[in-house]
Amino acid sequence: MELSARNQLKAKVKSVKLGAVMAEVVIDVAGQEVVSVITRSSAERLKLQVGDAVTAVIKSTEVMLGK
Repeated sequence: MELSARNQLKAKVKSVKLGAVMAEVVIDVAGQEVVSVITRSSAERLKLQVGDAVTAVIKSTEVMLGK
């Protein structure tokens, strides 16, 4: 599947914490941690596990930079 989002980052899953409704998924993108909060049902449907290769797709109208 191709997506219109330009910011597609290859990553590996570092941790998955399942809550009652949501799941916190920490991924490693070239040595940088990125945290995603998704529904628990999505995490279960994707069968996310530590070490899995994933693609983080970031679609946003705003990206903040700091220096």
